[in-house]
Amino acid sequence: MDIRQLQALVGIDDFGNFSTTAQALGTVQSNISTRIQRLEEELGVVLVNRDSGRVTSIGRQVVDRARRILFELESAVSDAHAFNQSVQGVVAIGMIGTVGRWLVPKLFEAQRLRYPFVSLQIVEGTNSTLEPALISSKIDLAVVSIPLASPELSSLDLFAEDLRLVLHRDHPLASRREGVRFREFADLDLLLPLTATPLRREIDAAAAAEGTTLHASLELDGVRTLASLAFDLRIPAILPATALSTHLKDQFVALPIVGTPLRRVGLASRRFGFPSEPTRVLSELLQEIVITEGSSVEGVHTATT
Repeated sequence: MDIRQLQALVGIDDFGNFSTTAQALGTVQSNISTRIQRLEEELGVVLVNRDSGRVTSIGRQVVDRARRILFELESAVSDAHAFNQSVQGVVAIGMIGTVGRWLVPKLFEAQRLRYPFVSLQIVEGTNSTLEPALISSKIDLAVVSIPLASPELSSLDLFAEDLRLVLHRDHPLASRREGVRFREFADLDLLLPLTATPLRREIDAAAAAEGTTLHASLELDGVRTLASLAFDLRIPAILPATALSTHLKDQFVALPIVGTPLRRVGLASRRFGFPSEPTRVLSELLQEIVITEGSSVEGVHTATT
C-alpha cells in the first residue's frame, strides 16, 4: 500500500472526481486512476464507483482510516520541524458560530504573536457537522457544545454561559427583568435549537423539571442562525449569552430563565492518535484565552468566575 494511493482515495472523496483530484495533487488523471486501481487490487474490493466518481460504502471505511494515517504522517513532519525550529504547520479548528464571534479574534491575535509560523484555519459549524469532521481528521480541534454525541471524541470544559429568553421590547413579558420561569412562557411559540442537540436536551430537561413542555414554531441546528431569525422576525427564542447581539440594546430584552442550566462549551479532540505540536500549542492557547478573557464576556462563566 502506497501513501500516494491513500492520498488519491481521500482526494476523490473530497473533490468527487478524478480530474479535480489530479489537479489538487499536482499530477494527471491517469496517475490517479492507476493508484486507485492498484489499491483496489491489493484490497480486493471496489473503492470508487466509476460511473458516479464517488467512493463506495467499503471505500468510505477505507477513506476514514486513510485520513487518520495521513494525519499521523503530517503530525510527524510537524513535530520534527518543531524540534529544530519554531513551531510551524496548519491547524484547523472547528467553532460553533456564536462562540467564534468573541473567541476567534482573540485567538488569531495571540496566535500571530506567539506562533507566527502556524497557519490557523477556522471552520464554522454545529456539533452535528464538526464532530464528524473531527473524527475523520478534516479538522484538528473543535470548540463545541458538550456533552458530545461521539464516543470517538473526548472533551474538556472551556466555559459555561447563561441561557436567556429573548423577546422584543413590545412583548408583555419584556418588563420581567428579574427573570421568568418556564411555565410563564410555555404557551409561546418559540425558536429553539434542533431536537436532540446538546443545548436542546438541556433546555427540555429543565422545562420538564417544572412540569412544562415548550412549543417550537421552528427548530434549527445552529444557534447563530437561530439568533438572526429571532432578531429579524421578532419571534421569542431561547439563546445562550454569546448569541446576544447589539440589537438587544434598542429593540430586545434578554430575560434570565429561573432554573435553567448553563450551556456548556468544551474543547473536543480525537481519542486516538497523538496531536501534532502545532495542534497541542493551539489547544493550550485556546484554554489560556478563555481563562484570561472569558470573564469579560457578559454571561460567560469560566473556572475563575
